[in-house]
Amino acid sequence: MPNSIALAKQYIPILDEVYKLASLTADLDGNPDLVQQGANANELIIPKLSMQGLGDYSRNGGYVNGDVTMVNETVQCNFDRGRMFTVDTMDNLETAGIAFGRLAGEFIRTKVVPELDAFRFATYAGTTGISKVASGAALSTGAAVVEAVRAGLSRMDEDEVPYEGRILYITPTLLGLVEDMDTTKSRAALNSFAKVVKVPQTRFYTAIAQKSGKVVTSGQTSVDETAGGYAKATGAKNINFMIIHPTATIQYQKHVAPKIITPEANQDADAWKFGYRNVGIADLFENKLAGVYLHHGA
Repeated sequence: MPNSIALAKQYIPILDEVYKLASLTADLDGNPDLVQQGANANELIIPKLSMQGLGDYSRNGGYVNGDVTMVNETVQCNFDRGRMFTVDTMDNLETAGIAFGRLAGEFIRTKVVPELDAFRFATYAGTTGISKVASGAALSTGAAVVEAVRAGLSRMDEDEVPYEGRILYITPTLLGLVEDMDTTKSRAALNSFAKVVKVPQTRFYTAIAQKSGKVVTSGQTSVDETAGGYAKATGAKNINFMIIHPTATIQYQKHVAPKIITPEANQDADAWKFGYRNVGIADLFENKLAGVYLHHGA
């Protein structure tokens, strides 16, 4: 598909940008020092520690011997996406450098970050074994939201998830219902978290479908996915809120490769090229699934 670039008749140093938030899941990024490179390019090695509990102490025999086990778990990167853009030199000159100069920032802000957030939330929500509401439900009042959030907190308390550090991810609409109550009960519910993050519904689904960026043909049917990006998956539910303890997540960006090719180095055309690739992982520790609580719509 050819680029569609309107040439500037008069230079105005203001770009009509799309409103988009920065990454909402960056707080869940793990410590890269704890992860070793895997044998293969798309692998990470995560150390896992387990040990035995207390035993009876004998005044004659002393301590009961215990075993401690540390194993390295290999996990696969599950996010590998990219794009390459080409901007003709003349198009760039005649738009006062805006066509290419703002491309990288706008692409990362409006395309990469929203998909990365949506992918992470959907991955965690779809993991078997996490804590979640018994059946989906719409939350139409602030009282209903507070009750649902308190139920999630109670579940985590019973599962002995650390109190400190829990993050509430919630849609702006539901958070507004709680804030409008302005009661001791509503404030206490929100104060239970280290951080409250508003997540637009467009990034908050139990599953997403990532588009290939190509025309996909299956039999006699062709589907145009050249726009790329992602969409709510068929059968997926809207997420109302999630409570996540950062220690439960395996979240890393292993390889982020922005690439700029100048017209002089471009062997195919007199044009600038911008390429971007992001390889990473979003997963949960097997022993810490209780660190994620999901509440979704019906």
